[in-house]
Amino acid sequence: MAIAEAAQLDIDTLQVLTFDLDGETFALEAGVVREVLDATAGTEVPGAPAFVDAVINFRGRIIPLADLRVAFGLGRQAASIDSRVVVIEYDLDGDPTLIGLRTDKVHEVTEIDIADLEDAPRVGMRWRPDFIRGLARRGGDLIVLPDLDQIFLTRGGAVGAVIPLAPS
Repeated sequence: MAIAEAAQLDIDTLQVLTFDLDGETFALEAGVVREVLDATAGTEVPGAPAFVDAVINFRGRIIPLADLRVAFGLGRQAASIDSRVVVIEYDLDGDPTLIGLRTDKVHEVTEIDIADLEDAPRVGMRWRPDFIRGLARRGGDLIVLPDLDQIFLTRGGAVGAVIPLAPS
């Protein structure tokens, strides 16, 4: 559910999965998360965009493996003992698509008060503001909600770079 939709539906909180990238806390809406896996290197795909340059086997399916660090211009980092892959189901061009997202560390599923969400400032940000859906403060920490639509559109290359779910 989008932040704007939550506000329109008079929902007070948004349930999210929090994770780290380069020492910053990010969050994805829990509804898109399918599973959290131990980190895996994946199989590189020649000619694929740097952001989605590998695939992994997820429960017998080959799915793209995206690196949000690359999307946010943070550069690649070797996997650590805390690194995880968050498998999400995301709607790309009307097709529900499974995508693995590399993370440095996964924390927890938690709630963010909708009232605490703010737009990203247009200046002074470490990242492109159009890649951020919102920012929230929780216990003194800043939580960044990435705009996956904009990231996949801008960094994902051709739509063919992701593999839609097969019809049931």
